[in-house]
Amino acid sequence: MTAEGTTERVLRLLALLQRRPSWTAGELAAELRVTDRSVRRDVERLRTLGYPVHAAAGVGGGYRLGAGTRLPPLLLDDEEAIATAVSLRLAAGETVAGAGEAALRALAKLDQVMPPRLRAEVRAVHGATETLVGPGVQIDAELLVTLARACRDAVRVRFRYARRDGAERERTAEPVRMVATGRRWYLMARDVDRDDWRTFRLDRMRDVTATTWHFRSREHPDPVAYVQRSVAEAPYRYFARVRVHAPPERVRELVPPQVGRVEDDRDGWCVLAVGADDLDGIAVHVARLGFETQVLEPPELRDAAARLARRLAAMAAVTPGRSGTGAEGHG
Repeated sequence: MTAEGTTERVLRLLALLQRRPSWTAGELAAELRVTDRSVRRDVERLRTLGYPVHAAAGVGGGYRLGAGTRLPPLLLDDEEAIATAVSLRLAAGETVAGAGEAALRALAKLDQVMPPRLRAEVRAVHGATETLVGPGVQIDAELLVTLARACRDAVRVRFRYARRDGAERERTAEPVRMVATGRRWYLMARDVDRDDWRTFRLDRMRDVTATTWHFRSREHPDPVAYVQRSVAEAPYRYFARVRVHAPPERVRELVPPQVGRVEDDRDGWCVLAVGADDLDGIAVHVARLGFETQVLEPPELRDAAARLARRLAAMAAVTPGRSGTGAEGHG
């Protein structure tokens, strides 16, 4: 048999060992259409490559693939490949810490090597499926895959980007990492035209194309911290900092990272940094936390808090009167 034929048979043996926990030598020989002796030689080849194939003698014995120090290539049939890709697409949109990013990396690898006919099947299933999730922005899976590959391969991307006023502009960026906040996806990248780090919302990106221009990775800010600071502060008219008399971990439970940034302080206090387009909204949000607070900046936030206090006091003081057109008025 040629070397190519032997390699193919060894891969088929590996796939069989992955399919179920244990095989006898006779069962493997029948599946591979070879002799028991050939099975033993192929098992040794797998062991030489570093895959622990355990053998048990006697009645009920056989071969099984054990856990090793390296992950063997997963050989998937058509149904398994489709099921895996669909599951990864769904997982890429989840909010479980770390799961979405890992699923996205795996999806990018699988999508790259998947035959076109299977890729079409996956897209058909994905297109016919709706997921009941909390409020958020839906992102096309193809966009996620394109950007994931660009981050992995360090290639520039070009796209049209819509500003908050709706105007679009052509942008070229060197992507570093995508960050999901639970409601939205963001891309941290170096804006080539501005030669500076920027945060881009994926739902505002149009016609995204990965170029063939490779860039050299450079030192960059922490993507999670950078995106959090950008989405919590930069886009808004007002930026406020408020001391909160509560442990920082407790405040973080109440304030999502896309809403505000919580900083450690001292003596049981922490500092909440939050942005908004109106100060009244910040006052309401801080009041709803239910903790003692001190306004650090801006001073105008104290005026907004005073207005909120007057409204609440007036609401609590009003006692509804009995209408003159009540039921006892009819005779």
